[in-house]
Amino acid sequence: MIDADSAIYAMADAASPVNDRIGDCIPGEIVISTISFAEIALGSHIGKPPAAETLDAFVSAIPIVAFDEAAAREYARLPFKRARFDRLLAAHALSIGATVVTNNAADFADVPGLKVENWAMA
Repeated sequence: MIDADSAIYAMADAASPVNDRIGDCIPGEIVISTISFAEIALGSHIGKPPAAETLDAFVSAIPIVAFDEAAAREYARLPFKRARFDRLLAAHALSIGATVVTNNAADFADVPGLKVENWAMA
């Protein structure tokens, strides 16, 4: 499950290590949460990269997975010091047994049981 930061990095640089790893995945193996999609779409709406068309192209290749009741219940169990998109994403990933792909592993370090990978490292 790719987070907003890694997705934006992938959309900004076609030659990024993130895109190399995405290219190694079979269709459906990597997904984006509605949480990360919302975070990116908000940025696009207020003029930050990526452009809306780029985001649309990205999610046509990377399936969007809905944050559902199971994710909400997982979120309610998480210990956290701050309420942020990252906690919602962590809960979503835990609820479906996904690994979070992020360049900000420290943001997820205190989430018990969460698997995290950094694909930005070549």
